[in-house]
Amino acid sequence: MAKNEEYVRKPEWLKIKLNTNENYTGLKKMMREKNLHTVCEEARCPNIHECWAVRKTATFMILGDVCTRACRFCAVKTGLPNELDLKEPERVADSVSIMGLKHAVITAVARDDLKDGGATVFAETVRAVRRKNPFTSIEVLPSDMNGEYENLKTLMDAKPDILNHNIETVRRLSDRVRARAKYDRSLEFLRRAKEMYPEIPTKSSIMVGLGETKEDIIETMDDLRANNVDIMTIGQYLQPSKKHLPVLKYYHPDEFQELKEIALSKGFSHCEAGPLVRSSYHADEQVNAAKQQA
Repeated sequence: MAKNEEYVRKPEWLKIKLNTNENYTGLKKMMREKNLHTVCEEARCPNIHECWAVRKTATFMILGDVCTRACRFCAVKTGLPNELDLKEPERVADSVSIMGLKHAVITAVARDDLKDGGATVFAETVRAVRRKNPFTSIEVLPSDMNGEYENLKTLMDAKPDILNHNIETVRRLSDRVRARAKYDRSLEFLRRAKEMYPEIPTKSSIMVGLGETKEDIIETMDDLRANNVDIMTIGQYLQPSKKHLPVLKYYHPDEFQELKEIALSKGFSHCEAGPLVRSSYHADEQVNAAKQQA
């Protein structure tokens, strides 16, 4: 075990600069006052200081902060969620206005306790943000909502500007890494979203460093393209705590660059790949670049 721990010691390129300027502290204060959650905090994102303090962006996490799933890579709390907060969509919309966001990302915990998987509140949040912020583009990042067609349709009928659903890892490792979610169900979810509204870009993300091979990653790229996914992001898995899956490999930035080039050669309109890349990292730039390629 000691040998393995030595092997996966964090490399220099994963060191991040902390920045707690007034933008960062101001946004943190506003989130608490509005009783809102962000995946930036709950998932312990390594980019929180850059996004909050420099870019002044954030990814809102609706439907509470307790997830019904216990994926082995994720730091979000697991348990029995609270009742739905039907005023949450308006608070998110108000916060987007206060922050002056040009691009808002809305994600959520998995709510397998709800028949619609949270789709109704998701859709209401999209509509509220659009009503109060007509010039803000909106990206949604839902769970698979139990794979139910009507749940996805409820969300897609709100017409977000981009539908993002993460497949998270390669097929061979999916059952070990994810809880309840299924690799093929995620592919079906992405394909159905594109079939419902072909003009809305779709996006997905994987983490690397969990024991996958280069061939596994390329297979996932092919699977995503076969289901008409437009944008792909690839980032380094970082172990949130000792209870979570260990990191088996830290990829070098040059390896991420190679994966990006392979993805683009496969036909993705845009690919963001790097050690600190996350699904919603520089999301506005990803969407704009994809549109330019369309």
